[in-house]
Amino acid sequence: MKAFRAAVEADDLDAATALLADDVVFRSPVAFKPYQGKPIVAAILRGVSRVFADLQYVRELEDTDGRGSALIFEAFVDGVSVHGMDLLRYDDDSLISEFTVMVRPLSAANALAAAMAAQFPQIQQEATR
Repeated sequence: MKAFRAAVEADDLDAATALLADDVVFRSPVAFKPYQGKPIVAAILRGVSRVFADLQYVRELEDTDGRGSALIFEAFVDGVSVHGMDLLRYDDDSLISEFTVMVRPLSAANALAAAMAAQFPQIQQEATR
């Protein structure tokens, strides 16, 4: 989705979260249970924006049905290089209904897990506002 990529690259979190469906499901690379609903997923995206440095999308792949895409990214978390992918699926209104993130290598996943754990009290507070 070009609009989501453009919003993230412009650091426009309001525009990025406006593209989330109300019942969006987010699958984290560091949590087993998915998160559901726009408030918590929007708060997670804001948390990620606080822990990722120098995020760049380096490649975009589109599903042939036009209802999904993969955005390949590179970033840093506490100085650790992260390579990852955002897998997006869209609903009938072209809003993001499923959002799955994968990261590598293990050192990056561990750094991300620690950084997001530190963010989670604020994420939970933001999600309930």
